[in-house]
Amino acid sequence: MKMIAKADSGRFQSGADKYAAYLETPEGRLRCDLAFANLQDFLPLPRTKLSLRALDLGCGTGAAAVRLARLGINVTLLDSSPAMLEIAKRSAREAGVDGKIALKHGDAAEVANLFPVGSFDIVLCHNLLEYVDAPDAVLSAAAQVLRSDATGIEIVSVLVRSRAGEVLKAGIVAGDLGAVERNLTAVWGYESLLGGRVRLFTLDSLQAMTKGASLAVAAERGVRVISDYLPPQVSRREECERILALERKLGSRPEFAAVARYIQIIARHSNGSSTEETG
Repeated sequence: MKMIAKADSGRFQSGADKYAAYLETPEGRLRCDLAFANLQDFLPLPRTKLSLRALDLGCGTGAAAVRLARLGINVTLLDSSPAMLEIAKRSAREAGVDGKIALKHGDAAEVANLFPVGSFDIVLCHNLLEYVDAPDAVLSAAAQVLRSDATGIEIVSVLVRSRAGEVLKAGIVAGDLGAVERNLTAVWGYESLLGGRVRLFTLDSLQAMTKGASLAVAAERGVRVISDYLPPQVSRREECERILALERKLGSRPEFAAVARYIQIIARHSNGSSTEETG
């Protein structure tokens, strides 16, 4: 089983620098900041004297891994793109956390064969499942390498592209009514940054996939609820802090999270707590 189709593997190899540049744009930074803030709500408090291990599947440029390492967490980065891993290595070194980070070139679909069962306290699947051939298998494999002692610390964080967000983008931004109609039931969308198709998810489909992996959802969040649709007179750079604060409020409310560009869930093993709580 391949982690991603050949065309996808090529675009993340040749487009690594372009993707890294995107993450420095207001849109890219907001996606990263929101996803990490939602994750951090469920991490142990800094004063907790625990030695935690995290796995970042499809780590990309290592942006999330560097943040985890700064919290004292040991992070293993797995990616099929050597170019992405090289950027992640450089980022870790520049941030002074390379001692906390281990890089591994490999296929996310093989994660259960690459690491022993229960190896990690935290597993990230951020913007990965959109590109893999079998997202349900990858999520199940991620669950296998997650610790399962029901302490409430162990979590999987999943971030995926939302079908609802593609519908609204087509209507509000592009003004393409035909695309709105098509996206209502679309399984695939088009990824404009590097080109090629990208899988679209609904909250129901993600919940079903999570249950199939023997995981229980602890929290659901919307990421980038309104920021993609703000009029040009609102500066994404000058108003970044205000937009972030608003997005955090909107993303935690189901009625608004339902139309976000991305869906994020925090999940644990089914034998753990599924009640929403924070560290």
